[in-house]
Amino acid sequence: MAAQRSGAAGVAAGDDADRARLRQLGYKQELKRGLGVVSNFAFSFSIICVMAGVTTTYNAGLRYGGPASMTLGWLVVAFFNGCVALSMAEICSAYPTSGGLYYWSAKLAGDKWAPLASWITGWFNLVGQWALTTSTDFSLAQLVQVIILLGTGGANGGGYMASKYVVLAIHGSLLILHGLINSLPIRWLSWFGHLGAFWNTAGAFVLVIMIPVVAKERASVEFIFTHFNTDNDMGIHDKAYILAVGLLTSQYSLLGYDASAHMIEETKNADWSGPIGIITSVALSTVFGWIFLVALTSIMTNIPYLLDPRNDAAGYAAAQALYTAFHQRYGSGVGGLVCIGIVAFGIFLAGVACVTSNSRMGYAFSRDKAMPFSHVWHRVSRNEVPLNVVWLCVVVAFIMALTSLGSQVAFQAMVSIATLGQYISYVLPIFFRVTTARRSFSPGPFHLGRYSIVIGWAAVLWVALLTVLFSLPVAYPIAKDNFNYTPVAVGGVLLLSAGSWVFHARFWFKGPIVNVDM
Repeated sequence: MAAQRSGAAGVAAGDDADRARLRQLGYKQELKRGLGVVSNFAFSFSIICVMAGVTTTYNAGLRYGGPASMTLGWLVVAFFNGCVALSMAEICSAYPTSGGLYYWSAKLAGDKWAPLASWITGWFNLVGQWALTTSTDFSLAQLVQVIILLGTGGANGGGYMASKYVVLAIHGSLLILHGLINSLPIRWLSWFGHLGAFWNTAGAFVLVIMIPVVAKERASVEFIFTHFNTDNDMGIHDKAYILAVGLLTSQYSLLGYDASAHMIEETKNADWSGPIGIITSVALSTVFGWIFLVALTSIMTNIPYLLDPRNDAAGYAAAQALYTAFHQRYGSGVGGLVCIGIVAFGIFLAGVACVTSNSRMGYAFSRDKAMPFSHVWHRVSRNEVPLNVVWLCVVVAFIMALTSLGSQVAFQAMVSIATLGQYISYVLPIFFRVTTARRSFSPGPFHLGRYSIVIGWAAVLWVALLTVLFSLPVAYPIAKDNFNYTPVAVGGVLLLSAGSWVFHARFWFKGPIVNVDM
């Protein structure tokens, strides 16, 4: 009994320390602290979901880059993305609030620039998260359509090909389901986070073993690590250019780990658990993702056929490769459908975590009155869940998906906004950390010591390079069907956020607002 009382006292002391630290940062405790370090990690790991990122962007990587651009590009991305994650973890330890990135920018940019830095960072992060939720659930809707198509005979066997309106309806249904799940108390959300982490690990493990064992035809090691798709119909033949453009698959697959920061006001021992959640989710996703990517690439033996919209999977390369591998071995593609189903459920759980992270960011941003109708989105339900902003995320993600009705190419801009929008918001506070706050930064329990500045600059320069690379044309000659909308989409976010600042927000937004008596 004495041990139990001692343990309870320790938990209470930890909660008191978290509340006290949050109060020092200017906020009162409104959300329930029901997460431990494992649960915090699980949300980021579930959002990253490398099976989802690799599978849903594999077509683009295969078409614009080829196997080498993905397998070798992953290693390049892993190194520099690790620098971003480490720098974010260090700042997260110093400022454990749900606002995360925009709050960090406000504290690190200096008094003069704090409001503007906070405003731009916050809107890039929020819009990037909306786009990530949109692209995650829409990619799942597309995969569900492919499963139905293959399950009913395939495109060449009379299978059911859903129209773009049906796919959009599936997308909307998934969003509603994710909204309902996110309306549950945090203890239930924690369970979904744990399930997502387990599924990512177990699912990737099963597929990595199953894929090469089942496949009768496998690509050579040389093909996997040295082949660039220079024979594509995109008009791009330079290997360096192909490698650069093909990095999008790897970069998109390692995205969303700011969830650990946005869940931090619901996490115990926050200034340590949050940073560890960021680092471990990125490290494990990097390793598992690369192994899964190599295993999947090992069955990509006929690139033109896999990308051909006239194949059974209607040009969905990863699904067609899995379906073909099982069909060749067993005379039936059912096993391939099971593998695709494993990926699909992983994406579903990633979608749950996306809405969770998105809603916590929206809750914090509205708490600082940075969103229109902030008083509505800041409300917390009796279950201590920011219910209104959960459903705002659902509605906005559906509206953003309406671009798919006009053009699939235009919808790819959602992936670009999700990737670059998020990474720009990741790197802005890091930039302020290594410039304006180089000498004034006071680290938390997790810090990088003397390597902090070097790692921070590596992260800043990497995201600057990505912004240029992902804005380059992906095909020549440039036409409306292959136009890269990334600079338009990301530039639009910058223009709207900067414009709203100049003409409106600069007169009233002063950065994070203290809502407690200091």
